[in-house]
Amino acid sequence: MNDRLSYEEKKELPDSAFGLPERREYPLTDAAHVRAAEAYFRYCPEELKPKLARAIVQRGREFGVNVESATVLEYAEK
Repeated sequence: MNDRLSYEEKKELPDSAFGLPERREYPLTDAAHVRAAEAYFRYCPEELKPKLARAIVQRGREFGVNVESATVLEYAEK
Protein backbone atom coordinates (compact mmCIF):
# COMPACT_ATOMS: atom_id res chain seq x y z
CA MET A 1 0.00 0.00 0.00
CA ASN A 2 1.18 3.49 -0.68
CA ASP A 3 1.02 6.32 1.82
CA ARG A 4 -1.95 8.04 0.16
CA LEU A 5 -5.50 7.58 1.36
CA SER A 6 -8.43 8.68 -0.74
CA TYR A 7 -10.85 11.19 0.73
CA GLU A 8 -13.40 8.41 1.16
CA GLU A 9 -10.92 6.12 2.91
CA LYS A 10 -9.81 8.91 5.23
CA LYS A 11 -13.42 9.84 6.01
CA GLU A 12 -14.13 6.27 7.16
CA LEU A 13 -11.26 6.18 9.65
CA PRO A 14 -11.97 6.68 13.36
CA ASP A 15 -10.40 9.73 15.00
CA SER A 16 -8.09 7.38 16.92
CA ALA A 17 -6.37 6.39 13.65
CA PHE A 18 -4.80 9.85 13.38
CA GLY A 19 -1.67 11.26 15.00
CA LEU A 20 -3.66 14.42 15.67
CA PRO A 21 -7.18 13.05 16.22
CA GLU A 22 -8.76 16.41 17.03
CA ARG A 23 -7.69 17.68 13.60
CA ARG A 24 -7.92 14.31 11.80
CA GLU A 25 -4.41 14.83 10.44
CA TYR A 26 -1.46 12.46 10.06
CA PRO A 27 -3.20 9.09 9.63
CA LEU A 28 -1.18 6.30 11.25
CA THR A 29 -2.92 3.27 9.80
CA ASP A 30 0.09 1.21 8.72
CA ALA A 31 3.89 1.26 8.44
CA ALA A 32 3.85 3.42 5.29
CA HIS A 33 1.74 6.07 7.01
CA VAL A 34 3.94 6.06 10.11
CA ARG A 35 6.96 6.71 7.87
CA ALA A 36 5.06 9.45 6.00
CA ALA A 37 4.08 11.13 9.29
CA GLU A 38 7.72 11.03 10.35
CA ALA A 39 8.74 12.60 7.02
CA TYR A 40 6.11 15.37 7.24
CA PHE A 41 6.56 15.99 10.97
CA ARG A 42 8.19 19.39 10.34
CA TYR A 43 4.88 20.73 9.02
CA CYS A 44 3.05 20.03 12.27
CA PRO A 45 2.18 23.13 14.36
CA GLU A 46 4.82 23.58 17.06
CA GLU A 47 2.38 23.24 19.97
CA LEU A 48 1.15 19.86 18.66
CA LYS A 49 4.56 18.34 17.90
CA PRO A 50 5.00 16.52 21.26
CA LYS A 51 1.60 14.83 20.90
CA LEU A 52 2.22 13.83 17.28
CA ALA A 53 5.74 12.61 18.05
CA ARG A 54 4.47 10.33 20.82
CA ALA A 55 1.79 8.94 18.47
CA ILE A 56 4.37 8.30 15.72
CA VAL A 57 6.67 6.44 18.12
CA GLN A 58 3.82 4.40 19.62
CA ARG A 59 2.30 3.42 16.29
CA GLY A 60 5.77 2.82 14.88
CA ARG A 61 6.29 0.16 17.54
CA GLU A 62 2.93 -1.41 16.68
CA PHE A 63 3.82 -1.63 12.98
CA GLY A 64 7.50 -2.54 13.40
CA VAL A 65 8.78 0.83 12.16
CA ASN A 66 12.05 2.05 13.67
CA VAL A 67 11.53 5.80 14.04
CA GLU A 68 14.90 7.30 13.16
CA SER A 69 14.23 11.04 13.22
CA ALA A 70 16.13 12.58 16.11
CA THR A 71 13.64 15.46 16.05
CA VAL A 72 10.62 13.18 16.41
CA LEU A 73 12.31 11.21 19.17
CA GLU A 74 13.26 14.42 21.01
CA TYR A 75 9.71 15.78 20.87
CA ALA A 76 8.34 12.41 22.02
CA GLU A 77 10.24 12.88 25.29
CA LYS A 78 8.52 16.22 26.02
